[in-house]
Order: sequence, then C-alpha cells, then structure tokens
Amino acid sequence: MSKYKQINLTKIKRYSILRRKSKVKITNFAKSGKKKILFNNFISNLPNILAAQKLKQVINDIVLAHKHKKQVILMIGGHIIKCGLGPVIIDLMKRKVITAIAMNGAASIHDFEIALAGTTSEEVTTALADGSFGMAEETGKLINEAINHSISDNTGMGESIGKKIIILKAPYKNLSILATAYLLNIPATVHVAIGTDIIHQHPETNGAAIGNSSFIDFKIFTNEVSKLENGVILNCGSAVIMPEVFLKALSISRNLGYKVYKFTTVNFDMIQHYRPITNVITRPTLKGGKGYAITGHHEIMIPLLAQAIIEKL
Repeated sequence: MSKYKQINLTKIKRYSILRRKSKVKITNFAKSGKKKILFNNFISNLPNILAAQKLKQVINDIVLAHKHKKQVILMIGGHIIKCGLGPVIIDLMKRKVITAIAMNGAASIHDFEIALAGTTSEEVTTALADGSFGMAEETGKLINEAINHSISDNTGMGESIGKKIIILKAPYKNLSILATAYLLNIPATVHVAIGTDIIHQHPETNGAAIGNSSFIDFKIFTNEVSKLENGVILNCGSAVIMPEVFLKALSISRNLGYKVYKFTTVNFDMIQHYRPITNVITRPTLKGGKGYAITGHHEIMIPLLAQAIIEKL
C-alpha cells in the first residue's frame, strides 16, 4: 500500500450519455460513396463536421449572394495563377458569380505572361545565381508600358494591363483574368508594394505611374467593398497584401457611412497565416459577419468550390 492518501472516486456524480450535449452525432457523419454519383450528392455526402461543414456553408453563402445580386469578391495571390486556376475563375466571372476581383502584383504578372506566352513561373534559384531572375524583356517592357499609359488614361493598373492584353491580341488572352474582366466590365484591381515585383527591375519602370494606378485600384476596390453587405469576400493565396488592403478598404467604407457589417469572409490557403486570419476572418466580422478558414491545396480546393457552386446555381 502507498503511504500517500488517494482521492476517493466512489462518490463521483455521473449522468447518462443520452442526456449529454455532444458535438458529434451520427446524423453528421459522411455517407458512403457510390459509383457515378452526382457531384451535388458527393458534396451533400461529406460529413457536417469541421472543414467539410464550413465548405458547405461557404458554398451556400456564395450561391445565396449570387441569387440576391450581392457582392462576391475574390482576392488572390500569384500562386492561384501558377496553379492553373485561371480558367476556373474566368468561368465564375462569366457566370456572373464573381462580381469583382483583386490581386497582388505577382498575380497580375503571371496572368499577363500566361496571356502572352502560355507559360509563366521561372526557376528563381537558378536565375538568381547569374542575375537573370525577373529579366524577361516582354514582361517588364509591356506591363510597364500599360502602367505608364494609365497616367494619361487615368485608369487603374488592373484595367490598364487587361486592356494591354487585348490590344496586343495576346495568343492566350482567353486565359487571362485581367483581359476577361476588361471585356466583361468586371472591376479587376491590382495592389502592389514597390520593389516586390519583377517588373520593377526594368528601365521602363515609372514609380509615379505604379503608385497612381495602384492607388486608383485601391479606390475602385474600396467602392466594391462598400457594397459588401450580405455578400461574400474570399481571400485565396495572399498572406499579406490583400488582407491588409481589405482591412483599410473596409475601414474607409464604414467611415463614410456605408453599412458593411453582415457578410461572409473566407480564407483559402495551404497554411493559415496570422494576417489573413486576423484581417480577413476575425476583425471584419465582429459586428455580425461570419468568417471561415479552409486549409488545403488551391489546385484541389478552388475547383472543388467552383464546381459545387455551379451545381447549386
């Protein structure tokens, strides 16, 4: 026998599991698969638990916003283009599901290169060794030409690059988000930080034009955010720029008296970072909105989301 006193468990108060409030029930379980199942049924058969439940709620919120002609704004980073998701996004634009799109500078560059050459994303490590990284002449020259023309046109960077792709009759312009947005009259904005993008390395670079055109885009984007009530905004693959831009746009909208409190925010990414969680999901929704974080590879999750939306439309 131990020389130390032990707690007496015989007087523990217990209850029936049948009366206990539990978080998991069999009614929320996944349903087993079948051959040749309809995609809608596949989504329905996912468990109503954790990320699968969140995904279903996001799908429903987007479809509901679309049906009521509310905003569905998509914010993206460059990785979305590099994953080959342009056609998926363009399809949602053509279906009038996406009402506005915003991107960082990297996304606009990849989008332009795809339109012009059908290829993008160089081997940075190899090119950096000899100083050739980011020095593709067409990319630096033509995108900067578009941005520089924006001064006289008084247009934003997204509109200017989209228009440039159309003027060039780029061979793969049908795969360009910016060109498609220009043709469909969907606001497409580009938000940059000077020095972060390869086009800033070229002799045609004009800092004033970059700043002015991106600032115009910030005001265009803010106007779209001001109409976000009962809508949805998604952030896909931008860990810093777009979450920061969104937070400022939301603050301006509320400062000017726009009612922007009840909406859905979603962050899709392979890793959940501090800034998107805080600036997209948590802070903006404190006054009545809903925020969801869904983790997974973009090349899988975005087509899955898009197809589910299409099936429900």
